[in-house]
Amino acid sequence: MTANQTLSPVILTNQDHERLSAFVASRPGPPADSSELLEMGLNRARIVDPTQIPPNVVTMNSRVIVRDEGSGKTQIFTLVYPGEADISVGKLSVLTPAGTALIGLAQGEVATWVTRDGQTKKLTMVEVLYQPEADGRFDL
Repeated sequence: MTANQTLSPVILTNQDHERLSAFVASRPGPPADSSELLEMGLNRARIVDPTQIPPNVVTMNSRVIVRDEGSGKTQIFTLVYPGEADISVGKLSVLTPAGTALIGLAQGEVATWVTRDGQTKKLTMVEVLYQPEADGRFDL
């Protein structure tokens, strides 16, 4: 594997886990690095009912502030499924290394991965600005 993510435990809703597992299973051929990382995250996740997910944990369709620890730059992203991604408007695919690293992280946790060219990247999950489950939205 050319990319590697720090394997800290994550929390996922059963809906996110089910949808993302189906997505990974539906990908034809050998897994790409990003879907392999996502699958690793799914395999180590603590799965909870959407009503039980803490409001400071990144779920699908969450809007978050993250800080790149290399540059110190902060950015706001909404974590989305690949077909909805548009980085120009801040919609980050869960299938990108950064998206895969963020799903299931709590505020203050740091996601670490190694890029294809051997660089270590670190993102700190600064704040969840919006989480669908905290807003009573379980159908996204």
